Amino acid sequence: MKIKACLFDLDGVLVDTARFHYLAWKSMADRLGFAFTEMDNERLKGVSRMDSLHILLEIGNLKLTEQEELRIAEEKNKLYLEHVKSMAPADVLPGVRDFLTSLKAGGILTGLGSVSKNAGIILDRTNLTCLFDAIVDGMMVTNAKPHPEVFLVGARMLKTDPSACLVFEDSVAGIQAAHRAGMKCIGVGSRETLKHADKVISGFKSLIMSDVLL
Repeated sequence: MKIKACLFDLDGVLVDTARFHYLAWKSMADRLGFAFTEMDNERLKGVSRMDSLHILLEIGNLKLTEQEELRIAEEKNKLYLEHVKSMAPADVLPGVRDFLTSLKAGGILTGLGSVSKNAGIILDRTNLTCLFDAIVDGMMVTNAKPHPEVFLVGARMLKTDPSACLVFEDSVAGIQAAHRAGMKCIGVGSRETLKHADKVISGFKSLIMSDVLL
């Protein structure tokens, strides 16, 4: 089926906020008394805040009460938001704005499919909001990736059949979510890490739609 809509993850795909998440989670791990590496952080990409915390605690071999978990998650988010507040349009990854603009000019719908509850703030800070026909974030869904909910809601908002949607993702969980939604998926990043994507690109610089048609 011809692609009628493209859905994009946010963190690590359109903007480089992955480093902010890592720094915030590392700070939490330091406080809890164990090491947390950038390789460990790969497991958290595309995963909800509380699920990320549970992975973090698994790495540290710790168990906390529900109240303690909520406190740690809130503290992490505050640290992350301090970084996000400093973002500007220049923080959009190379080629992203041009690619989104070209899609809209070509009549292809664009949607955001992110489980981040801070997606709205990031889009506003980077002036990307106007480039999307639909925005789905963590405030609108109950299931985190690899559950397909975020992409299925996006397709519904765009009034497009899932099979006519193409997803751009930088995480294993995101690729799984796209496939479970019945969508093709372009991995953005490492071919080794994203080997289950239908195609992998290193980024959006000089990218045109014909480069990613499957």
